Amino acid sequence: MGRKSLQVKGYSPESIKALFNSDDRYKIGMRLYAVYQVSLGQPSRKLEDFYNTSFKQITNWVHRFEREGLDGLRDKPGRGRRSRLSADQQDRLSKLIMDESPVDYGFNTDTWTGPILIEWIKSQFDIVFKKAQIYNILRKNGFSYQKARGFYPEADLEKQEVFKDTLKKTSSE
Repeated sequence: MGRKSLQVKGYSPESIKALFNSDDRYKIGMRLYAVYQVSLGQPSRKLEDFYNTSFKQITNWVHRFEREGLDGLRDKPGRGRRSRLSADQQDRLSKLIMDESPVDYGFNTDTWTGPILIEWIKSQFDIVFKKAQIYNILRKNGFSYQKARGFYPEADLEKQEVFKDTLKKTSSE
């Protein structure tokens, strides 16, 4: 019977892969090591499984490294699809979230949510987004998801404080 293989606990493969993409230094280091292995004679087709990318991408890294050095291994700006919202529209959206309430636009809540923002953008700019994309746009503009805490106007604050004090006393005994 063989030995049990080593396993990583507390992290999924996806979360570890996300760490590579979270910091430019990791990404450049990984790409540089691929270039190093090619310089030792490893074929790019054999490396594609190891680096979880195509042999063509590894070839591109090698050529960019030869032309530009380490800077050639960095991601170039402007990659990916352009936003359907213009810079002015994104500024308007940010000001809206910071300074205005959904109630001002006929919604029956004081909190901006993804679905409400989707409706607002559709009515103002005639652009339709899916729920996941609106959260990507918000994150790109410096906003983060925040879960609201319920407030119950009928709650008795004095009774809550007494309960908390009692709970603290019984838990420390």
